[in-house]
Amino acid sequence: MKAIRLNIEGQWGHFRKAETNNNPLSHDFITKTALVGLIGAVTGVERELMRAFFPKLCDGLLYGVELRHEIKKQSWGFTFRQASDVFQQSPRYMEILNQPSYSVLVACRDAVDTETGGVFERFCHSVRHNRAQFTPVLGIHNCPADLLFDSEGEVTDEGSGSFETVGFISKTHKLDFKNSNSPRFGFEKIPTYQNDDFWNIPERYETVVYPNAGSLLRAEGHFFTFRTASQSSQWFLL
Repeated sequence: MKAIRLNIEGQWGHFRKAETNNNPLSHDFITKTALVGLIGAVTGVERELMRAFFPKLCDGLLYGVELRHEIKKQSWGFTFRQASDVFQQSPRYMEILNQPSYSVLVACRDAVDTETGGVFERFCHSVRHNRAQFTPVLGIHNCPADLLFDSEGEVTDEGSGSFETVGFISKTHKLDFKNSNSPRFGFEKIPTYQNDDFWNIPERYETVVYPNAGSLLRAEGHFFTFRTASQSSQWFLL
């Protein structure tokens, strides 16, 4: 499968956990569903067309994330004014990521790119040339994202075996604590699929374990290899 590796970063970010509506908390890193939305923004796909593309891209894309910076979160308070009384105010708080920065590997099955009119190919072209039709964001519109091309190559499904990765692994993997050099491990349950009404399907959440920024995990289980002209790396992709 064709794949692209890029860096995604910004001053602020918020990837809302669906179960925290009143005082929203954020996932630690960009989710697959947020990445699909970002691809739509970069390639200029209008909302109604993206509605049909979302399920196909969620199923047809594979992605992995490496933390480039330590995760820093802040609680911000916002005051919303009600239309019925501009003097009546209701403070709300939300969790914000401070200077999020990720290296993201994205691969796409050829058949899905054809079904969606070459969205993934156009995304790769846009990232290479530092272009975007709409402003890409880190979860919400007042958190713009900077995208920087890293490399392109091919992803190969290696089946099961021992591997080491800078990205996340799933709860189905057997983690080698002794030989992993990460001083800390993070745990997340992230959405991987939205239907054509932009709803995250509860059955399609995945629990993952990820290493500290700059560290790696050694594990046993399903993995992929990303190869470019000059190097290769091992990842678990969702």
